[in-house]
Amino acid sequence: MTKIGFDNQKYLTMQSEQIRNRIAQFGGKLYLEFGGKLFDDYHASRVLPGFAPDSKIRMLQQLEKEVEIVITISAEDIEANKTRSDIGITYDSDVLRLIDTFRDMNLYVGSVVLTRFNSQPSAVAFLKHLSTLGIKCYKHYSIAGYPSDIPHILSDEGLGKNDYIETDRSLVVVTAPGPGSGKMATCLSQLYHDHKRGINAGYAKFETFPIWNLPLKHPVNLAYEAATADLDDVNMIDPFHLEAYGKTAVNYNRDVEIFPVLNTIFERIQGYSPYKSPTDMGVNMAGFCIFDDDACCTASKFEIIRRYYTVASNAFRGRCDENQTKKIELLMNQAGITPDFCPAVTAALEKAEKTNSPAGALLLPDGRIVTGKTSSTLGAASALLLNALKVLGNIDDNLDLIDAKVLEPICDLKTKYLKHKNPRLHTDEVLLALTISALSNPISKSAKEELENLRGSVAHFSVILSEEDEKILKRLGINVSFEPRYETKKLYQK
Repeated sequence: MTKIGFDNQKYLTMQSEQIRNRIAQFGGKLYLEFGGKLFDDYHASRVLPGFAPDSKIRMLQQLEKEVEIVITISAEDIEANKTRSDIGITYDSDVLRLIDTFRDMNLYVGSVVLTRFNSQPSAVAFLKHLSTLGIKCYKHYSIAGYPSDIPHILSDEGLGKNDYIETDRSLVVVTAPGPGSGKMATCLSQLYHDHKRGINAGYAKFETFPIWNLPLKHPVNLAYEAATADLDDVNMIDPFHLEAYGKTAVNYNRDVEIFPVLNTIFERIQGYSPYKSPTDMGVNMAGFCIFDDDACCTASKFEIIRRYYTVASNAFRGRCDENQTKKIELLMNQAGITPDFCPAVTAALEKAEKTNSPAGALLLPDGRIVTGKTSSTLGAASALLLNALKVLGNIDDNLDLIDAKVLEPICDLKTKYLKHKNPRLHTDEVLLALTISALSNPISKSAKEELENLRGSVAHFSVILSEEDEKILKRLGINVSFEPRYETKKLYQK
């Protein structure tokens, strides 16, 4: 079985206590910059087996009465129609999704802040849309010389020209749909305005990765670098922490580079700096909750390999710079692994070579390997999915899970009426066909009931999957990768 290496309940307890302590340190008001994903942190759950994807939001629920959420979004990102690659929706749409999710969890969303606002047409339209929905909105502007021209930043023409965000609660969580949304600048703006109003407040940062009290080249921290290859983030020893305390701590380059500036800003605003290092600014307690380091190391190495294939496939399709692939190759070298460290990779390539057709392999949570290949009616992903359900349900491999009376009409529909040249079923179509078969076939019903047990599996394919197949497998909780090559030599790929 998949080994658990992270104590999630201990994490929830320690993390909420640490945040309460930090609120008290500043006299009862804290702006907490929240990095990463708040309620769907699947990266953390992959590299820290046992970490629940919604752990951060559950931790905030323990502080429900004290929390107010402020969501920042860059007006430039709205104008550029920037999209979240993991869920495929634009940043402005994700703001609405975030608000709905927070409200469903009884967490108070105080307002939305449009940063780098310069009357961009799409940003103005979004601002009006939020206002009609009854959501309080504020505008923050680009500041000339930010972040180095401190005298200008700390003036009426700098942070002073930003709207002041009215907040009511002791813990103000500043989050965003993605990086570069202006979270830190928003927190600094609030500190500046609060100080002018005689309000005592402080700033802290909550980033899960890199984990400051793990070694610099620990696989968990290397996996973070792989995940941020597009941002040029680099893990490094925090020199300020080492100088102040004589202790090694890991941070990343952007925080280390900006710390002297932040330190000066804190001193100018509040008369002193509460921190001696960028690590001091953080409140993350995840490193104290790892109880099986080997399990987390193995999971992180799998994640580095998955990230490698994701970037390699995107580079092949012209969606990113090839330097990202080279960066992750270096990270694999540092972790002491090659792609065949993941058994699913080797099994998929061997199956493809043996059958001379596109194939895939799945490493189940219990360690068993399942393979599947393209056939006349099923794509590699669909075949693999059905084979895995048979293995999990101890169903004879010779039995059909989908009745021919269900399968044939679907293939006929695709080719005759929808004019597809390829009759093969994608995974979403297979799942619908399996569900229909399950109404009358107990074996199909038994297989369908195994779907939940696929969660946490690792799959690899010998060719690039369709976006629909990749999306469905991910929704089933399967970690997916594939070789950077197409199934056919056609120029247009669906």
